[in-house]
Amino acid sequence: MSIQLNQIVPWGRTRDEYHRMFALADADLSVGVLDCGGGPAGFTAELAACGHRAIAVDPIYAFSGSEIRARFEAIAEPMLLQVRATPNSWVWNFHGDPDGLLAHRRAALETFLADHESGLREGRYLVGELPTLPLASNSFGLALCSHLLFLYSDLLSEDFHIRAVRELCRVAREVRIFPLLTLSGTPSSHLAAVQSALAAEGWKNEIVHVNYEFQRGGNQMLRIFRASHPERSS
Repeated sequence: MSIQLNQIVPWGRTRDEYHRMFALADADLSVGVLDCGGGPAGFTAELAACGHRAIAVDPIYAFSGSEIRARFEAIAEPMLLQVRATPNSWVWNFHGDPDGLLAHRRAALETFLADHESGLREGRYLVGELPTLPLASNSFGLALCSHLLFLYSDLLSEDFHIRAVRELCRVAREVRIFPLLTLSGTPSSHLAAVQSALAAEGWKNEIVHVNYEFQRGGNQMLRIFRASHPERSS
């Protein structure tokens, strides 16, 4: 396993955030959903509780629930200190304030942890990471990737991004990635290369404005789909 626990930021999102970040409609949830790299998000647990087929893949699932909780508690206050130190970088329409942000992150964590052990037994949480996923081709109707690709453009190369997106396209008929900004709040320099590679391989893609913005300016997702899928209005 290449990742260490002290490298992880277990900052998961709630189902409500997923719906906003990825402009999800009820029909999107009926096709089999993959959450790739979402960490201790509550999304997969909540979908499963509603009877939807949902699977999450992340290297963090190799650790126990108590280890993940301890890591969350270790990074929570340092993360909030960073947020409070850069007030102009954030939009508070959803979270309200830093305390609200922590409350949402903790709610996502608790939902995940309540489902963690049973989800592992039932194959809902799989240990894996991009750019190689332990999944069969065309396993899902929709793959989501939150706060990984493009966000970490300074750490993950252009080649990694292209290979990772190709892998998501291998396992799902449609892919949505959010956000399109880097950690510093600038547009990712890898986005154009990814779009060009997708076009060369016959995939269509569009940038969609969504009803979620925490990182200032971060209110767009990349939607990738086969030519037979309809385009959405942005």
